[in-house]
Amino acid sequence: RLSNDHICYFLYQILRGLKYIHSANVLHRDLKPSNLLLNTTCDLKICDFGLARVADPEHDHTGFLTEYVATRWYRAPEIMLNSKGYTKSIDIWSVGCILAEMLSNRPIFPGKHYLDQLNHILGVLGSPSQEDLECIINEKARSYLQSLPYKPRVPWSRLFPNADPNALDLLGKMLTFNPHNRISVEDALAHPYLEQYYDPDDEVSNRERESVCAWACVQPLPSWTASHTGRMYVD
Repeated sequence: RLSNDHICYFLYQILRGLKYIHSANVLHRDLKPSNLLLNTTCDLKICDFGLARVADPEHDHTGFLTEYVATRWYRAPEIMLNSKGYTKSIDIWSVGCILAEMLSNRPIFPGKHYLDQLNHILGVLGSPSQEDLECIINEKARSYLQSLPYKPRVPWSRLFPNADPNALDLLGKMLTFNPHNRISVEDALAHPYLEQYYDPDDEVSNRERESVCAWACVQPLPSWTASHTGRMYVD
């Protein structure tokens, strides 16, 4: 199991890379452990930009690509419930799922299919509030959620009893059902859990989308590896 020091350092590097991506108005859309590469000195790189797109909340995402936005276990609920309205917050949700997995060494929402994935999420976060329901554009999806029996929220401390309280506070801000209330990458980097690494002057941002796209096309060096199971590991 990863130590708290490893978790904190890895999370900081993920968010630092994501800040660069988001600063160019790009969504990665497929953040998961198998798309994070580590070397023997614990340097981390984000890879696989095959599903990356320019952020456009007004774009209609119905069609071929919709089902493949983020591997199911790391997929934000709004992706499954809405046909459009994707924002940068979908990547933050994925990072939250990765953080939870680092804390427990197992996926937090291992859904077997679409509805099972939603049930896993609601089983932890509890039933959505009226404000949460109002952010769901799809009327059928909203009606489905309203038809479900009430589920209480499970405290993060019960799921991760040995975790750093600051890590759990940040986790809760990332795994927020309502994307409008989800923490931004900038605010996540400034969270007390990451204070030992936080240095906004050293965090690269880029306003040129082309730079990120060019970066995405670069193949990782052979020294960067991921485990065959798709989970992060440290030698």
